Amino acid sequence: MDTKEKLLKSFGQHLAQLRRESGMSIHQLSYASGLEYSQVQRIEKGKVNLAFTTLIALMQGLESSPERFFKGFEPAE
Repeated sequence: MDTKEKLLKSFGQHLAQLRRESGMSIHQLSYASGLEYSQVQRIEKGKVNLAFTTLIALMQGLESSPERFFKGFEPAE
């Protein structure tokens, strides 16, 4: 697994943790963020290289500040 794949997988795990801490299902987050269910699912699995606008949509869906959204996120080495 290369560095990019590790980074995406690590972020996906972080997003899934944030979603669960918010008490949301993938369906709820996809609705709240305006993203497709399959897109959120693929992000959480580390299969998608995100666009900036997608990050913003996820933050809005989680009603999260950038500080909270990225707090605790450690890119995999």
